[in-house]
Amino acid sequence: MSELAKSLPEFSTVRSMSGVGDVLAPRIIAEIGDVRQFHCAAALIAYAGIDTPPYESGDFRASNRKITKRGVASLRKTGYEIMRALKIIQPQNDNAVYQYLIKKENEGKPLKIAKITALNKFLRIYYSRVKEIYSNS
Repeated sequence: MSELAKSLPEFSTVRSMSGVGDVLAPRIIAEIGDVRQFHCAAALIAYAGIDTPPYESGDFRASNRKITKRGVASLRKTGYEIMRALKIIQPQNDNAVYQYLIKKENEGKPLKIAKITALNKFLRIYYSRVKEIYSNS
């Protein structure tokens, strides 16, 4: 699987992202597939199942909502492992996702919630970087 992933144009870009190593890069690429199938980053996040559904009626707006979990569970698990790796390696450069994770923890969010919100940011960055590769070629 690793040899097949290395032949893809996005492999080097995904591999250079903080928290993604030689094992997780092929897994995340395989779970997401062709990023061009998503019309925007929000569609990728919905595919992963980490978006929050709207819950409002009239003037009522709920602020404490859970993720939908209607997406691909294995993608969420791979993303969670990437967030765990980020927490361990504490990157110094290309650390926007790590800084966001620390910010959410410092705000008092539970660790799992902080990791899921950071995964949301990671997927938005992933989408833009990989989409850029395909738009240039």
